Amino acid sequence: MARFEPAALPELLPVFYRRLFPHGAYGRWLGYGGVVKNYFQLREFSFTLRDDVYVRFQSFGSPQELERELQRTNPYKIDIGAVYSHRPNQHNTVHLGAFQPQEKELVFDIDMTDYDDVRMCCSSAEICSKCWTLMTIAVRIIDRALVEDLGVRHRLWVYSGRRGVHCWVCDDAVRKWSPALRAATVEYLTLVKGGAETVKKVNLSEPVHPFIRRSISVVEKYFEAYALVGQDILGSPESWDKVLALVPEEHREPLQGEFPKKRDSVQRWELLKGRMERVRVSGRGAAPGTPCYADWEIMLQYCFPRLDINVSKGVGHLLKSPFSVHPKTGRISVPLDLQRLDQFDPFAVPTISTLCHELDAAGNDGEQEDGGETEPKRRARDYKKTSLAPYVRVFEQFVEEMEHTRRGELLRRSDLQGDF
Repeated sequence: MARFEPAALPELLPVFYRRLFPHGAYGRWLGYGGVVKNYFQLREFSFTLRDDVYVRFQSFGSPQELERELQRTNPYKIDIGAVYSHRPNQHNTVHLGAFQPQEKELVFDIDMTDYDDVRMCCSSAEICSKCWTLMTIAVRIIDRALVEDLGVRHRLWVYSGRRGVHCWVCDDAVRKWSPALRAATVEYLTLVKGGAETVKKVNLSEPVHPFIRRSISVVEKYFEAYALVGQDILGSPESWDKVLALVPEEHREPLQGEFPKKRDSVQRWELLKGRMERVRVSGRGAAPGTPCYADWEIMLQYCFPRLDINVSKGVGHLLKSPFSVHPKTGRISVPLDLQRLDQFDPFAVPTISTLCHELDAAGNDGEQEDGGETEPKRRARDYKKTSLAPYVRVFEQFVEEMEHTRRGELLRRSDLQGDF
C-alpha cells in the first residue's frame, strides 16, 4: 500500500476529483429525483480548502456544476448541509430571516473519542482493531432501532476516514422532521448520560424497555471478545475497581475479595454476572424488591453508542460528505456494507495515495482505447481499476434502492389518482 504523506495532497486531489470521485451517483443521491423541488440547487455545501480556508454557503445549479467546481478548487474536505428556502450562494441577497433550512437528512456522528473513559487501548484520535469493535456495535444497535423501532428504510452508513462513523437517514418523511423530533429520536437512542465527573452513566429500572433488551442482545455477541479479552476490563485491581463502582455497594466487597482468586477477566465477569442474575431473579436489589441490572448497566456503559445530540437535532448542521479525503490519514470516507460490517477494517480503507498508485499501475490502456468515449464512462472505468470500486458499488446500490422506492411511490400515487 502506497504510504500517505499529507504534503502530497495538492497533487493527488486533482486526480481524485477528476478520475475517482463518484459524481454520477452522488448527484443522484442529493438530487432526490427533483420531483417536487430542485433539491440540488437549494443544498448547502461547504469546502475546506488548502491552508484551512473554509467556505460556507456554496450551492450549485446542477451536479455537473458541482463536479466542475470540485475539479477547479480540489477541496481538502467537503461538508453537506441542509436544503434551504433559497439558494445558499444567494443568502446575502435574501431578506433577513427569510433564508431558512427546510429539509435535511437525519444524521448521526459517532466519534471514538467519546469512549475514552471506557477504552484501555487508545485515546483521543487514535484507534486500533480492538476498540473499532465499539463502532461495529454502535452501527448494529442504531441501525436495528432505526429500521425496527422507527420504521426507517434508507440509511447510508459511512466511515469518517479516521476515528468514527456517520449515518445519513434519507427517507422522504424523515428529511422533513423538525429539530424537536430529531432531538426526541436521539434521546430515544441515548442511554449513556453524564460527563467525566459522573461515575455511573447507565441506570436501568423496571420495566426494562424492549429497545434496551434488544441492545443488550447485540452487545452480548461482542462483549467477551471486546471487553473481557481485548480491553481486559477486569484484568487488574485498578481496572476492576472501576467496574465494581457500577455495582450496588453491598456486592462490591464480596466481589473484591473473590476476584483475585479468578484467573482472568472472563472468569471474573462470569462471577459478577452470575451474582447479579441471582439477585435479579430473587428480586433483592439495592432497595428491597428492586431487581438489579448492574451487569447490563456495565455492558451498556462500556459498549453502548454515544451520540452527539447537537449534530443530529440541528437542521442547519453540516456533516462531512461521503467520499471526502481525510487530510491527516489520507483515507477515503467510504460507505459501509452492513452485510460485511464485522469484516470492515478501517486500516484497509484505501488512501488517496493508494488509489492514485493503482491508477498509475493500471497504465494508459484506457487512454489508448477510449476513442470517442465520454468522460463519465472513462471515469467509471478508472475507479473500477482501484480498491475504491466495492465502496462505490455499495453507494450505488443505496442510491438505486432509494430510486426504486421513489418510482414505486410515484406509481402508487398515479394509480390512486386514476381511481377517481
